[in-house]
Amino acid sequence: MEEKVLKAKNGMAVLLLTALAYLLSIAVLIMGAVLLENEMIALGVIMLVAGILWACIGWIPFMGLRILKPQEALVLTLFGKYIGTLKGAGFYYVNPFVSAVNPAAKTALRQSGDVDSDSDKGAHLMLGAGLSTSLQRIPSKVISLKVMTLNNNKQKINDCLGNPVEIGIAVIWRVADTAKAVFDVDNYKEFLSLQCDAALRNIVRLYPYDVAKNVDTTGDGEPDEGSLRGSSEIVAQRIRDEIQSRVQNAGLEIIEARITYLAYAPEIAAVMLQRQQASAVIDARKMIVDGAVGMVEMALDKLSEREIVNLDEERKAAMVSNLLVVLCGNKDTQPVVNSGSLY
Repeated sequence: MEEKVLKAKNGMAVLLLTALAYLLSIAVLIMGAVLLENEMIALGVIMLVAGILWACIGWIPFMGLRILKPQEALVLTLFGKYIGTLKGAGFYYVNPFVSAVNPAAKTALRQSGDVDSDSDKGAHLMLGAGLSTSLQRIPSKVISLKVMTLNNNKQKINDCLGNPVEIGIAVIWRVADTAKAVFDVDNYKEFLSLQCDAALRNIVRLYPYDVAKNVDTTGDGEPDEGSLRGSSEIVAQRIRDEIQSRVQNAGLEIIEARITYLAYAPEIAAVMLQRQQASAVIDARKMIVDGAVGMVEMALDKLSEREIVNLDEERKAAMVSNLLVVLCGNKDTQPVVNSGSLY
């Protein structure tokens, strides 16, 4: 179903004309009563009937008054048939018998824009004769066209290596086509929430938490270094595209998706922390050993170049051993002074 923007009349003009008609009906009633007293029965009865009739049904035009704020819309139906969408801030008049439709009016998710509409029952206009009538702007039926943020609950999902991770996303979205949002899906807010969960699960299972060997995350058949932790921008973009493809028929536009929470599941978090610590220790040791070997090699070259001392292979091995112990040790070394010969 395609959206049709409804061109409504000026509500203020209709309001003034209807109020003026009520004043005229009061004047007609008074004149009818005066004519009856003057024995002009036929004309008096006609005027009294006209005045009473308008007093009984004259409130109906007030039902067609609508007030819209910026970035709001009303999807209107007449006896079950979609007639158009009222958009734009202003005071409008439409067919008094139309009704606004919003199946997601009372759906509250963890997102901006979800408020309790029961406390706001619309504006009321007090007329001169004490008649109070609603302007029929029902906030619960108004569809917001503003950019909103959906923050779904965290999910526990297995990554491509089978490790359970907890991940949460924030989705920035808005309603692009009000007719599709209202009529093509049962509840567009719940539909969006479910599709976000499904898209998140579908994308996360393609990536490891950290960079892993022989893992293809792009689908081109070649291993790459993609990961949830290191490629968050790429993952978020893929999640956004996946959600957009799922909610396109619902008239929703996904502007952006962002990962707001990412961690290993509690049952394996401690083990994975030890694994990361062990990997860090190994990398640090490797760097220390590489540096120590270079320093020992430089020391031996300098001693040989300047002919400070002539070392045979056994003495070189002893010096290398001592230097490596000093340079690679975790604690400060205690020097031992040898006052004799090595032999």
